[in-house]
Amino acid sequence: MGGSDAAPAARDDAQVVVVVGSPVDGSPAPAPSDPPLAASAPASTPPAPAPAAAEAEAKRDLPAAAAAAPAENLAVEGKQVEAASAAQAMAVTVVRDIEAGPEASTSGFAEEKPSWFTPKRLLVMFCIINMLNYVDRGVIASNGVNGSRGSCSGGTCSSGSGIQGDFNLSNFEDGVLSSAFMVGLLVASPIFASLAKIHNPFRLIGVGLLVWTIATAGCGCSFDFWSITICRMLVGVGEASFISLAAPFIDDNAPAAQKTAWLAMFYMCIPTGIALGYVYGGLVGGHLHWRAAFWGESILMLPFVILGFVIKPLELKGFTHNKKTKEYGPMLSPELQDETSNNGIKQGVPAIVEGLAEKLPENSSFGKKVMIEIHHFGKDMKELLQERVYVVNVAGYIFYNFVIGAYSYWGPKAGQDIYHMASADLMFGGITIVCGIFGTLAGGFILDKIDSTISNAFKLLSGATFLGAIFCFGAFCFKSLYGFIPFFSVGELLVFATQAPVNYICLHSVKPSLRPLSMAMSTVSIHILGDVPSSPIVGFIQDKIHNWRTTALLLTSILIGAFVCWFCGIFLHSVDRFNEESEHGVPATERSNLRPLLDDGNDEARTSQ
Repeated sequence: MGGSDAAPAARDDAQVVVVVGSPVDGSPAPAPSDPPLAASAPASTPPAPAPAAAEAEAKRDLPAAAAAAPAENLAVEGKQVEAASAAQAMAVTVVRDIEAGPEASTSGFAEEKPSWFTPKRLLVMFCIINMLNYVDRGVIASNGVNGSRGSCSGGTCSSGSGIQGDFNLSNFEDGVLSSAFMVGLLVASPIFASLAKIHNPFRLIGVGLLVWTIATAGCGCSFDFWSITICRMLVGVGEASFISLAAPFIDDNAPAAQKTAWLAMFYMCIPTGIALGYVYGGLVGGHLHWRAAFWGESILMLPFVILGFVIKPLELKGFTHNKKTKEYGPMLSPELQDETSNNGIKQGVPAIVEGLAEKLPENSSFGKKVMIEIHHFGKDMKELLQERVYVVNVAGYIFYNFVIGAYSYWGPKAGQDIYHMASADLMFGGITIVCGIFGTLAGGFILDKIDSTISNAFKLLSGATFLGAIFCFGAFCFKSLYGFIPFFSVGELLVFATQAPVNYICLHSVKPSLRPLSMAMSTVSIHILGDVPSSPIVGFIQDKIHNWRTTALLLTSILIGAFVCWFCGIFLHSVDRFNEESEHGVPATERSNLRPLLDDGNDEARTSQ
């Protein structure tokens, strides 16, 4: 094709803007003043008349043009071929842009950052939200809110206190209440992870926080066991979006040499939040009412709900191409396909373009969209379960969370019964908050120091868990409180050092576009097989043996299962896939068929210029 000054000069730019109906392969667009039939004139034709006169003449001569000489027919055929080339180039450009989406976001953000954004500001905001989520976990477990059941002894009956006293719950029912919100969490986590492919993940976090805020307020208004159970389920739905999507945002924006340290700061809020929940629930429940503790949580979360809807959202690595795909889809259907069919040159457009048009989003029924999303979810799950490193890591995490979940819920009651603590909430809260902060941060900083690789993460996980299990087991063997406190503190310090490494493996053992699903399924697994059954199981065991020391020792021994899984992970072949290209648009074989067309088009454009 001939060169022209009107041709775009920045063909190699990362972002290509496609105008419907215009050639985009670098060939010149026809001059605005050319008459519509100028392309069919011979090369020796004199300059065209004025536009208005030419248009009038073209309208008069239109019937005659249909019966033009064979030379004119050849020119018309040339025009059709050129139109086919332009249509093909437009489709190829769409494919190129879709393919370039993940590559452009390799650094995390190809688009311009919102004015409010700085990496540290994002980290602080997410840490506060995460802490509030886990404050709620501590509140429901605190003696001030959870309370105790009424009892009768020697003909004298005393009324109960808190949720257990007001609703007359057994230990088993109380344990079920602790795990009720997991039902919503288990269902909603993979749903939010799948929705991240078609909706902005940052906005999805805002939706989840809104549900969480309403549900916690509902807990304070509950009137019986079933009403508070339903509200706890909705709390789980609200928490699901944040735990699935927040960590990938932090992983994208953290400095390369401090990724695990930033994750440690984020996950440090788990023990800190639980510990603050113990203290907050004990104080508010004791001085005001257990219902006021839930209302206070809702008020504290409300500003972040508002921010989630009003500030400009961020893009998540591996998903920035969705916006482009949505925008370009209509260009292939119906305009491009209709044009190629009407010109009789549909066969000139490659089959890949027609297939791509079907893959790009179109207006379809809700049921069809749901079935497509279920199909995509199934494919992603199959790919996720084929990652042996990820599966082994989550298996160890399940054992770990089984123990930690029961510790967090039954710890204050066990401590009060075994060591006759005057204020078990404050004691366990203090130990957990100090050990949680320093242990989690230490785990992240140590992994960054020794080089944050998946193999090193497994080594740190197995070593810290083994030593932590020994110290925690030994702590419950002491009959004196003065022996229990130092041993249990060291044990918790070591156990909490696993938080950053285990989530680092979840994020880096899969490709970027699978990170939300990997975090969601990790959360689902550690809860459905971990702390969901652990609280009622421990409560059931205690109801049978009536000995908190033996119950605590049996629970602590389960940490050995986590050690075995993570120790085996050291010997697995592992590859950090953080910078791996994420591809949702065009299969690799089809892209390879298109690349020669792109290269030829670029060479031709350069030659013409």
